[in-house]
Amino acid sequence: MTPNFSVDFFDTQFRRQVAGGDYVLNPFEKVALQFLRGRVLDYGCGLGNLAVEAARRGHEVVAVDASAAAIARIRDVARAERLKLDGIEAEIGTWAIPGSFDTIAAIGLFMFFPRETALSLLRGMQEHVAPGGIAIVNVLVEGTTFMGMFEAGHYCLFGREELRERFAGWRVLHHAFDGFDAPEGTRKEFATIVAEMIA
Repeated sequence: MTPNFSVDFFDTQFRRQVAGGDYVLNPFEKVALQFLRGRVLDYGCGLGNLAVEAARRGHEVVAVDASAAAIARIRDVARAERLKLDGIEAEIGTWAIPGSFDTIAAIGLFMFFPRETALSLLRGMQEHVAPGGIAIVNVLVEGTTFMGMFEAGHYCLFGREELRERFAGWRVLHHAFDGFDAPEGTRKEFATIVAEMIA
């Protein structure tokens, strides 16, 4: 696998969280939980908190991420609790989504790719949501000033209304903006959308 600054950044963070037993759902994962349906793909699952909780609630879940630490944790939990949870370590930029899913969640994923790649991955995700299924997407938007987790030139800040525009023709169930203070006086500005594919 080609070295990637962002993957290394988060792999180190995830190892610390595993060591400390820090598995708290973030605010976006908490929102996502209430919209999950059927078979779920957690696309760029990170530490796997959403994937694990979804499996505990009875969903069949595929969780994919480039972080070895994250996937090891997910596989350990799946074995220990006998969950229908498949952890896959893969480079997201080249990994092919296997079939369709009733829910695909991509929380904090697409912003870690150059714009053309990010938009291609988003389109690919949309194509793999089953009719009547749910897409959950969370991205950083313009106005974000915290760049410490990005490799130079290897990120995409979305326009403030871009997610809604890219889900034209879908039924929007939730759309929100959230901002958080970040290190050294910077900000993280997020957009989140939950959209249902109209069958």
